[in-house]
Amino acid sequence: MSVFNGSHGAPSSFVLLGIPGLEAVYHWISIPLLSMYVVTLLGNCTLLYTIKTEQSLHKPMYLFLCMLALIDLVLSTSTLPKMLCIVWFRAGEIDFSACLVQMFFIHSFSIMESTVLVAMAFDRYVAICNPLRYDSILTNPLLAKIGLVVLLRGSAFIAPIIILASRLPYCRTHVIGHTYCEHMAVVKLACSSILANVVYGLVVAFLVVGVDLLFITSSYCMIARAVLALPSKDARHKAFSTCAAHVVVILVSYTPALFTILTHRFGHHVMPHVHILLANFYLLFPPMLNPIVYGVKTKEIRDRVIHLVLKRKHFS
Repeated sequence: MSVFNGSHGAPSSFVLLGIPGLEAVYHWISIPLLSMYVVTLLGNCTLLYTIKTEQSLHKPMYLFLCMLALIDLVLSTSTLPKMLCIVWFRAGEIDFSACLVQMFFIHSFSIMESTVLVAMAFDRYVAICNPLRYDSILTNPLLAKIGLVVLLRGSAFIAPIIILASRLPYCRTHVIGHTYCEHMAVVKLACSSILANVVYGLVVAFLVVGVDLLFITSSYCMIARAVLALPSKDARHKAFSTCAAHVVVILVSYTPALFTILTHRFGHHVMPHVHILLANFYLLFPPMLNPIVYGVKTKEIRDRVIHLVLKRKHFS
């Protein structure tokens, strides 16, 4: 039976092709994919449990880390299980509505992650540049408002993309040359103009990646200037060490994201498997890396995790 409901309507399902050209090594690719998913689940769940159970970690910076961990769990869970089905069983078929849902989760939660990174940069700016007013600025009501902005910003930006994609007529093919329902990979299958999708996608990319990166860069420039003005070498080292984890996460999150956005629209000469691998890296690597980086670089979290591990060993 045809996967299309009509010659110019919405298909009943798509087929995710996976990584074209690398089908022969899918069994090898599945090993890092499964490992990344396991590490992501363990790392982020450990981070959430540690912060929840330790009263001393109930501070704005750690609450932002909780937001980041929850977002990372949703991002990885909305993509990795299906990827594993593709590389293990060649089970790439996905219902049209499920594809749109996956598209919404991937893109909206990516924007939410970017918004949380901005909030974390603001947190570090206040903590280092205006420490005496930290508690009076980052109050619980403000944290609740930031959490609401994170949720609404991601949803509001992506809802029009889903509506536009759902109204396109798909009559070329039902095969998506990707491992997940990425917006541009899907709408390129349409048999009508996708100019509105392309333009709106670029506007959202500029408003999110461009504006967020500008704000984060400005925050860290002011932080660096404030840190360099500190008289104590130890104080400067501690301040830079505190921000190092944030900078690593920001670089890992935004560099492949920019490459993916530009490649879909202008990178016609980039090999498909290279593009898809980097798109997967952009989605899967930060959720795995974030809890590791923050767990290692943040002394309070590191000490608490070690304490919990030693406590379990003692009772066992």
